[in-house]
Amino acid sequence: MKPCSYRAFKLASCTSVAALLMGASVAQADTLRDALVSVYNTNPTLEGARATQRAEDENVPIQRAPGLPSVNVTATHIEFIQQSANAFTAPERNLGVNAQLQVPIYSGGAVRNGIRAAEERVAAGQATLRATESSVFSQAVAAYMDVLRTQALAQLAANQAEVLEVTFQSTSDRFEIGDLTRTDVAQAGSRLAVAQGDLRTAYANLVTARETYIQLVGRAPDNLEAPPPLPGLPETVGLAVVTALENNPDVIAAKERAVAAGYDTEVAGAGRLPTIGLFANGDYSDFFGTLGGPVAAEFAQSEKTANAGVRLTIPIFQGGLTAARQRQAGARESAALEQVIATERSVIQQTRSAYASWQASNAVIESSIAAVEAAEVSLEGVRAENSIGNRTIIDVLNAEQELLLARANLVTARRNAYVAGFTLLAAMGRAEARDLNLDTGGPLYDPQVNYERVRGKLWDWDRDPEPEPKSTRTVDIEAAEAFIGPVLEPRETP
Repeated sequence: MKPCSYRAFKLASCTSVAALLMGASVAQADTLRDALVSVYNTNPTLEGARATQRAEDENVPIQRAPGLPSVNVTATHIEFIQQSANAFTAPERNLGVNAQLQVPIYSGGAVRNGIRAAEERVAAGQATLRATESSVFSQAVAAYMDVLRTQALAQLAANQAEVLEVTFQSTSDRFEIGDLTRTDVAQAGSRLAVAQGDLRTAYANLVTARETYIQLVGRAPDNLEAPPPLPGLPETVGLAVVTALENNPDVIAAKERAVAAGYDTEVAGAGRLPTIGLFANGDYSDFFGTLGGPVAAEFAQSEKTANAGVRLTIPIFQGGLTAARQRQAGARESAALEQVIATERSVIQQTRSAYASWQASNAVIESSIAAVEAAEVSLEGVRAENSIGNRTIIDVLNAEQELLLARANLVTARRNAYVAGFTLLAAMGRAEARDLNLDTGGPLYDPQVNYERVRGKLWDWDRDPEPEPKSTRTVDIEAAEAFIGPVLEPRETP
């Protein structure tokens, strides 16, 4: 597809530009849904966040373990190298085996509150995983729209360079017959040189946008379709804020962590309370016939003993350690409570700002559409007047520049409106896979499944398979090029 010619540009009928202005679709194109599915299944940031949450899940059985019975066996073999001269029954060697069973009964609430704190942090981590998902999706949407925008701007820049080359050529021809001055030719040549520089900059920006897309999505952008309308956008900023405070995952995570910090304070205070536990010990000792020397026959060369009991430990004085730990935990709880308010403030600011940007961009779209229509009429009129000598070349050049800026503003406004709308949904907690009805090729990732799997595990030798990366690498994807549809080579600088 060649850039729009002079006549086609004059008639404002460049279908490629119209498509790139996000008003049309391309056959067999990638959609925004396709991109988000790829992000959901292959993005390393998202996969890493899921693995981090699985690590957080393990804190629940870790906190529960001190409240469960434990069994230990210790075996010791001793060779007595130097015996005491006064030892009557000094053996030469000994094998000792000791078995211990300990059953905690009461630990001042430390175990119970530790488990509760861990469970709250699991819930907070699941909310944080939601926030990561919506954040990565927001970045992917921005990258998707940036490819469309920079592609449209590159096409506009290419069209502008084409038109200005025609203008420069016609100006030079008219100068040859004495119809225009050298100044007119210089002005047209200057605008052409600037347009060619802008075209190269547009190509570089397009490459950057495509590489960012590859980084986030994991594959090259291929004929991206215009995105579908965003669902569930609020009618008022007040409704957006109320929804955000209820559903925003960052707010939920901050509240859960504050509750967990409260349990931490209780755990720290348990250090001053008594602990009660049951115990049982069994010992086996074998001297291998070396006990007793010359009178070894009078002694048993092996023995077994066992005992059981109850152990009560009452802390009396610990140098202020427990009180310091509880004050420290209380201060951290206070910080966590303040963080809840700070997070709410941040979410309110993000929601209101995104709503304002979304509304402003929609208004800019309307004004830009009007500006494009007016600039097209103006350019056609200025060119007609120039043909009869009522307008100068600089007037034509200025009209062409105004039309270019109006179209560029329209492209940018449409991009900004969509990104701001998605950012608003993210702030409201409605920009995750479950909200977007993504067909990911299987069930959506549910962090609760892994939590339920590990929370009750007791076997010390249980382990998961060796870790392997799940996300895709981009090293084999070819470097992005600045093509628009069929390859459009940048013009050589004269």
